[in-house]
Parts: sequence; structure tokens; C-alpha cells
Amino acid sequence: MIQPKFDTSYNQTWLPLQELAAKLSPNISPADWLRVSSAYEMAENVHMYQKRNDGTPYFWHCTRVVKIITHELELSHPNLIIAAILHDSLEDSDILNYEILEYNFGSDVSSWVEVLTKQVRVRDEAEKAAINKEYQQRVQDGPMACKIIKLADRLDNTRCIQFNLKRNPFSYIQETHDHYLPMASKAASPELHKLAEKIIAEMNRYLG
Repeated sequence: MIQPKFDTSYNQTWLPLQELAAKLSPNISPADWLRVSSAYEMAENVHMYQKRNDGTPYFWHCTRVVKIITHELELSHPNLIIAAILHDSLEDSDILNYEILEYNFGSDVSSWVEVLTKQVRVRDEAEKAAINKEYQQRVQDGPMACKIIKLADRLDNTRCIQFNLKRNPFSYIQETHDHYLPMASKAASPELHKLAEKIIAEMNRYLG
């Protein structure tokens, strides 16, 4: 029997709060779980009316990034998970800001999310290219937590390319190869190496 080339339902999956609680409860304190669940609800509110190009709720992407970190990498650091669920929140909210994140979740989370935040409401192509270059360098120079979240984000997006997520999927794959995968080769991090291997496997599956 010929196996399907892709998981045809992947973009329809998400990580419910109850499943995240079951995964994390043996490894974090009740106080940290309250912080994680608060971040989950904040991100859910920020992305409530937002859809991806494939028509699925944007928030599902955020939860899948967390699931990659908690289920595939088996990491349970509360601040890492909080920053992962909120990684796109500053980009997509006109109300949320660095100070609110710092007040609610501390300076590590707020600074990591700030590193991962890119100015997206730009139409001029030259300015957009400059912003992308600065952003790529900022993530490459950022803390390990930011690199892990970014590669988990890229892995989820690469898994979703088959669902017409990106207008130019080959450009996205090239950008990932040129600017984000090198972060793994330059770091002695088994987590980054594992993410890079998974991303490469998805790229190869898509490219045939």
C-alpha cells in the first residue's frame, strides 16, 4: 500500500489547554502553571479573529509551536513555553506591548518575545527587505530560547506549506535554509539540531 506523502490533517490540529496541563503538571509548579495558562488565554484573545492563509485559526499555529517544544523536544521550562505561545502577540495586537508582558510574565519572557517580533505592516519592498535582514540577525544573535522558538515556528510553518500557507513556498524554504538553519549548526544544542533535522525532512518531503 502506498503511504500518503503528507499528513493531510496536520493544519487542523492544535494543542488544547487541558492537554498542555496534563503534559506539564508533573514538571512545573502550580504557580508556574497559572502563568502558562494565563499566557495561553492572552494569546488566544490576541489571535481570536485572525486566520491563516489556509483558513485555519491563527492561534492553532501558536499552540502547535508549543506542542513541538513540549511534546517533541520534551522541554518544560515555563518561561520558554510562555514566550512560545506569545511569540506573535506583539505583532498582532494594537493594545499589547512590552511593558504589559513584562508586568505579567517577567523580563525574560518580554525580552524574548520582543526579539521574536517583526514589523509586519510594511508595504515598501525595500523597507521590508531591510526589516527582514535586521530581524534575521536579531534572532541569530538572540538567546537560545529565541532560537528554539523560531525554529519550532519554522518547523510548524514548513509542515503547513502543503496547505497553501505561503504565497511563495520556495522562497520560504530558501529563507529558512539560508538564514535560520545555520543557527543549529553554529550552536551546541541538541534541541536546535533536532529541530533542524525535522525541518530538513519536511523540506525534502515537499520538494520531492
